[in-house]
Amino acid sequence: MTFAIFDSEANEIVNVEDIQIPAAFEWPVALKYVRSSVLDVLREYRVERAGVRTSEPVAKSLSVERVQVEGVIQEAFASSALEGYFAGPIAVGASRLAVDRASFKPMTKEGRNDMEVDGWEDMSEVRREAVLYAMGAANA
Repeated sequence: MTFAIFDSEANEIVNVEDIQIPAAFEWPVALKYVRSSVLDVLREYRVERAGVRTSEPVAKSLSVERVQVEGVIQEAFASSALEGYFAGPIAVGASRLAVDRASFKPMTKEGRNDMEVDGWEDMSEVRREAVLYAMGAANA
């Protein structure tokens, strides 16, 4: 799981980081770990708005584990003091970012830096996606 923290007032990325679920955890404990970690991040960075990328509705192979993690993240958002949040596939993320859906993939996969983010070319596709969702959350 990758998260990004975006300061919309300063218009800058504060942090991009991964949350690794320990392999030794049984699944219910892993989900509890995800929830706890998400709530810790929200508190630590005083997050006011958030977004989570969910599976595409037309995904060829749907991961039950991923869907469960997405649900736990959404529940954590709902249980927090967030002022606003959103969840959705790329079309929703692009909409929150106010960009055309067709431009989202070139930004993440190809590294096209339409949003003029520092260090964009050094980020992985997953980190770029997290940053775009964090930026889009400002509109949540």
